[in-house]
Amino acid sequence: MLDPNETSFYQLLSADAYGGRRLAIRTAADERDVDRVAEFNGHIHTLGVTGMTRSIFLHHPHTRGRDLIFVEDEANGQVVSSLCVIPWTWRVDGAEIRSGEMGIVGTLESHRRLGLIRAQVPYYNQRLRERGCVLSHIQGIPYFYRQFGYEYAMPLEGGIRLEHRDVPHPDGAPYSFRLATVEDIQTLAGLYDVAACDLNIHTVRDRGTWEYLLTRTAGTEMEAEFWLIHDAVGAAAGYLRLPKYHFDAELTVNETPRLSFDAALAALNHLKALSVARGTPGLRLCLPTNNTLARLALSIGAQDRGHYAWQIMVPDAAALLRALGPAFEKRLADSPFAGFTRDVTLGLYREHVRLRFESGRLAEVANLGHGGDSTINLPPQAFIPLALGYRTWDEQHAFHPDAGTASPWRLLFETLFPKQSSFLCTIY
Repeated sequence: MLDPNETSFYQLLSADAYGGRRLAIRTAADERDVDRVAEFNGHIHTLGVTGMTRSIFLHHPHTRGRDLIFVEDEANGQVVSSLCVIPWTWRVDGAEIRSGEMGIVGTLESHRRLGLIRAQVPYYNQRLRERGCVLSHIQGIPYFYRQFGYEYAMPLEGGIRLEHRDVPHPDGAPYSFRLATVEDIQTLAGLYDVAACDLNIHTVRDRGTWEYLLTRTAGTEMEAEFWLIHDAVGAAAGYLRLPKYHFDAELTVNETPRLSFDAALAALNHLKALSVARGTPGLRLCLPTNNTLARLALSIGAQDRGHYAWQIMVPDAAALLRALGPAFEKRLADSPFAGFTRDVTLGLYREHVRLRFESGRLAEVANLGHGGDSTINLPPQAFIPLALGYRTWDEQHAFHPDAGTASPWRLLFETLFPKQSSFLCTIY
């Protein structure tokens, strides 16, 4: 939402670097700026992105005007490039951390290959710091964002595909389905929070976010249906989130909480009926692999065609490790390192970060700069997937021969950085 007390950002770019053009980086100061960038985004992407941009920056409870960044041609007032910070909160093994999504990135074709995205990145990173974000994530096209320090490090989307003929008839108590409304937020949030316990890394949603999802996405690129599932006595047994816009032609489900076997079987039949009625060729489940609906679909013949991945950037390794302190303490307490007291140094070649543990608690995290001995060495691009449990130590070492540990501390790092189950449900 726009904050009338917030000062917008302005930076004039060097005309010499842009062929004499008078270009400036700005942030949204008022609703008119939001509308201009929204229209630009609709032109660059799809019309649904116009409404999505407007809704996110006028109605989402956690956005602000300085999160919407754009380049303006001052000669004619035209928006020629834009990106934004969309603030998220994640829970990682009990630790709450903030991440900023680099979203809705685009440049007019006439202004591409001038480095305008690169020109906006320094302010974007400044905004991450202002927001207290220890991570940045982006859905992003392949490879491009590696130049800004992003690395694939968390599952995104998913490709479990099920044909109509493979869905068996339910054999159990009857279930009913209805579209959820804002009055159902408490029920939906309760089901979501219970299911989140099945994941090491998941999105945190507060009531404001739930209200946004239920009331502010219609007509935008993020429009979706929430179907509540009720059992024979009318109790809530789960829900299904069906996005209107998605990849591929199948009817897609990208969120559902814990379901009993009978509820999951009934859900597949409900989805099949919707799919047939809407003329889609089958079902596509973009769900965590440990989700009951996904497991049931795979057990009856669905094909798992793999997933894409979120690209993650860590602006400050020490800040991330500090934020992960509660997760480290939990992992140590449940391991042979309970009560651990020692300094551990993580060498990332460009910097060294010391973690000081005292009686199993993370007492201090300090960036030591370039020098010093290390308990473990990792190239920077290998650190991000390890820190988020996307790749194990063995996997990282297999791909990066310059990753290594001082004996006998490999077990410690396998304890601090275990494989994690993760999935991010949207906040907008």
